[in-house]
Amino acid sequence: METILLLMVMGFAFSICMAIILRIKRERLLVLNRLEEAIFAEEEVSDHPILANPLRVRMADLILPRLRKISNRMISNNRKEVYEHRLAQAGHPWRMNAGSYIIGKYIFILLLLIFGIISRNTTIFLILVIIGLFMPDLFLKSNEKKRKELMVKSLPDVLDLISVSVEAGLGFDAALQKVVEKTSGPLTEEFEQTLNEINMGKPRREALRDMANRIQVDDISTFLGSIIQADQLGVSMTNVLRIQSRQVRENRRMKAEEAAQKAPIKILIPLVVFIFPTLLVVLLGPAILSLIDNL
Repeated sequence: METILLLMVMGFAFSICMAIILRIKRERLLVLNRLEEAIFAEEEVSDHPILANPLRVRMADLILPRLRKISNRMISNNRKEVYEHRLAQAGHPWRMNAGSYIIGKYIFILLLLIFGIISRNTTIFLILVIIGLFMPDLFLKSNEKKRKELMVKSLPDVLDLISVSVEAGLGFDAALQKVVEKTSGPLTEEFEQTLNEINMGKPRREALRDMANRIQVDDISTFLGSIIQADQLGVSMTNVLRIQSRQVRENRRMKAEEAAQKAPIKILIPLVVFIFPTLLVVLLGPAILSLIDNL
């Protein structure tokens, strides 16, 4: 009897101790439980690549295919080719093709028209119509210009890396692969697309010509043309790359000097329109007022 009573007392004491420990450690256990749930949820998301993408990418993947189906029925092939070429030069912003871009342009114009009608103001309505007609094309032109500037800016460094790689014993295709691995930017993306075309079986000359036609940048087209010619004639690729790198840097220096020479002429416009009239008012204003008083 005493043994049973002792065991009951020990069990009761053990239960009280465990309750005290759980009470003290309760918050920590809750935090650990939440961390385990968060890690488990992250693992579940990582198992679904679609859910791991940002929301804007998932929305684009959901909406753009439907817009493309609608555009295929409404828009002519010639117009699609024109916009497809412009989108390729702009780097396909927001992963749009010609059909989705044109449909998006129409939707943008329609929304602005609705806002203009709601405003009940003729001036605002006309401004919104002008914005709707010209803003999408200006956006595309701006992206195209920025992309070409980035390509021209990164071209000398890319040529140096290709030249060093070729001098180290790599082939031209392997040197391009090294550029794709070590650099980033629109020019690298174009080289990566060209490499993919070559790996799929397209001849190197055709892939390089397609790249030149796709981006339409003079310095890059000259470089690609020289590579194609060297490949046809069997000229040393190292010498061609060295000469092209020197020529690209010389062209950049000449463009910088040209921009510096144009600067004084461009400064004249704000001087004549804004600064000179202000100076005339400040200098001649008192004299004119005095003359008016005397007369």
